[in-house]
Amino acid sequence: MTMSDSLHTYLERQKHKIELALTAVFSEEWAIPAKLREAMNYSLLAGGKRLRPIFVLAAAEAVAGKAEASERAMPFAAAVEMIHTYSLIHDDLPAMDNDDYRRGRLTNHKVYGDAMAILAGDGLLTHAFHVAAGAARLGVPAERALAVVSELSRFAGLPGMVGGQVSDMLGEQGVTSLDQLEYIHLHKTSDLIAFSLRAGGHAAEAGDNQLAALELFGRNIGLAFQIQDDILDLTGDAAKLGKPVKSDERQEKVTYPYLIGLDASRERVAKLTSEANDALGEAGLAQPERLRQIASSLLARDH
Repeated sequence: MTMSDSLHTYLERQKHKIELALTAVFSEEWAIPAKLREAMNYSLLAGGKRLRPIFVLAAAEAVAGKAEASERAMPFAAAVEMIHTYSLIHDDLPAMDNDDYRRGRLTNHKVYGDAMAILAGDGLLTHAFHVAAGAARLGVPAERALAVVSELSRFAGLPGMVGGQVSDMLGEQGVTSLDQLEYIHLHKTSDLIAFSLRAGGHAAEAGDNQLAALELFGRNIGLAFQIQDDILDLTGDAAKLGKPVKSDERQEKVTYPYLIGLDASRERVAKLTSEANDALGEAGLAQPERLRQIASSLLARDH
């Protein structure tokens, strides 16, 4: 896989590799209750962009300058997708967002019941750390694998994604400032993306400055991605989005355009993107262009 591959080809190949890896994360030798295994796989193998694991693999390649570097990073890629999937299962529950559909089919609890959905999410969450630790068996130095496990608990945990979700829940309809809204999105959305970039960097044995640059890139792109979603809700094509436009406005959700206006929101996306690309340019990465391409495609999307 080379830089001469089109971005679409690259993303499809990486998604295929990730899908294969995800089918093998649960050992056939383990005595896992069949219904639990089925419920976990129902959501884990449901498709999607696989954005976070792709960022893991692309970051490893960016640091090392060769595609082979992503092979050692695959356990980290699988782990972050398991964390993301557990969060979606729990978000969809009646006590949270109470959603009936996810990616065009019934949500986990609608198929397996609330209790099994909760346990399926718990299983994915805890097993993710086992999977991530397995990177050491593929040649990732043990201290790097340990660092990734520690960082995963932080970025996905109390000061990270879980904290962001709680702030979102407590602040529904009560968010009144840009700082509050930004805190929610930085931790609910950006943190797992920032982790993904750092995890790929660790797999390729990146230096501290490179890890910091990758984290800043992920943080900014994650926040810009969320602001772009807010913009598309106002300006997008309903047919392409797959949902009615101005749905946030009708539900009285506080968004970036609501707080600072549409033009200022677009300027914020441009500034975050520029800062993200500047960070990559200063990090001394062997091959950062693919990361830039992925980020540009995300922020130029119309759905």
